[in-house]
Amino acid sequence: MTTALITGSTAGIGAAFARRLAADGHNLVLVARDTERLAEQATELHDRHGIEAEVLTADLATDDGIETVARRLSDRRNPVDLLINNAGFGNKGRYLEVSMADELTMLKVHCEAVLRLTSAATAAMRERGRGGVVNVASVAAFVPRGTYGASKAWVVQFTQGAARDLAGSGVRLMALAPGFVRTEFHQRAGMGTDNIPNWMWLDADKLVAAALADLARGKSLSIPDPRYKALMGVVKVAPRGLLGGITSKTGRKYGPQ
Repeated sequence: MTTALITGSTAGIGAAFARRLAADGHNLVLVARDTERLAEQATELHDRHGIEAEVLTADLATDDGIETVARRLSDRRNPVDLLINNAGFGNKGRYLEVSMADELTMLKVHCEAVLRLTSAATAAMRERGRGGVVNVASVAAFVPRGTYGASKAWVVQFTQGAARDLAGSGVRLMALAPGFVRTEFHQRAGMGTDNIPNWMWLDADKLVAAALADLARGKSLSIPDPRYKALMGVVKVAPRGLLGGITSKTGRKYGPQ
């Protein structure tokens, strides 16, 4: 049986990955900050699917938390075959309305943690000649969206660049760029969602199924829904000034994940 490690596993997209991978027979390493929720999740997945679910409490906004997960990913005796870098959050407010401490924490989780954990995982995977990494970004990576969008743009560029560098090694890397997904993300950030049209919302379980299919096809970028593929096509040809005006008014208020 293969083992998958999922950060931010207790809710939203991370929980959907955990459900799907457990149903497919993968053992899991579940990573989040809340030990109690992790234990409940591990017990439920073990009882339902008969897989082993390891609990790893870590705060990826801290060096200690990142190092704890990196050590687990580097363990050659208990290898991790698939890494899902899903942990993340949003800050409500425009540039200069959000404290510098909160901005730096976001970059720590979205960029530094992704870099360090991806590097720890792929170093071990390359030795074995197989493995995969999914780094969860956002469609916000492709529009002017302040620090959140900039950090997710970094995730996309880093992942695709690393995928090219590791081509032929047996290790696959993919950036996942979803749109609006009904999770705890917006509630935790204090973001309103009432004005978001129903057609823009994605189902987390369907999103994960599409993402895993794209990973199996060897894609380095997954935008897992025809609606958002079409929107991103429009974004490519729209004037940057127009995009900046639209996203500056709506992006930080609603903030897709």
